[in-house]
Order: sequence, then C-alpha cells, then structure tokens
Amino acid sequence: MDVNAQWPKHRDDVLSTLNVIIEVLDLAKEMSGITPAKAAFGSVSAVLVVIRVLSLLFYLDKFRAHMYVGLNDQPGGLC
Repeated sequence: MDVNAQWPKHRDDVLSTLNVIIEVLDLAKEMSGITPAKAAFGSVSAVLVVIRVLSLLFYLDKFRAHMYVGLNDQPGGLC
C-alpha cells in the first residue's frame, strides 16, 4: 500500500478535526463567564490555528519541492 497516496486523506481528516476543535473552543470561550477560562480557551484556540496554518504551509512547501527537483533532468538540487 502506498503511504503517499493516503497522505492527502489523512491530512484532510486532521485539518477537519482541528477545525472542529477550534470551533468548539471558540464557542466555549463565548459561553464562559469566567475571565481566566476565556483567556485559556482563546490561547488554546490560537495555538491550534497556528498549528493548522503551519501544517498547510509545510504540506505546500513539500509539494513544491517535489515538483521542481533537478535542473534539466540532472539530479543536482532544487530549482
């Protein structure tokens, strides 16, 4: 079984899960009446957003590196 073929589906599942968790934390932040709890929910939500964005950037950078390997069919580096 090809691991790379299943990576996009796995990545989509992870990103969907992160989106749901972020939405739940935002809702909990809005519903909470305790100020320290609001700060905690907001902080955790912000960290998860950063993780989501960085994972997307890492995936796009990895894809780009595989697209442009070699120079004129010579295995000498990235162009």
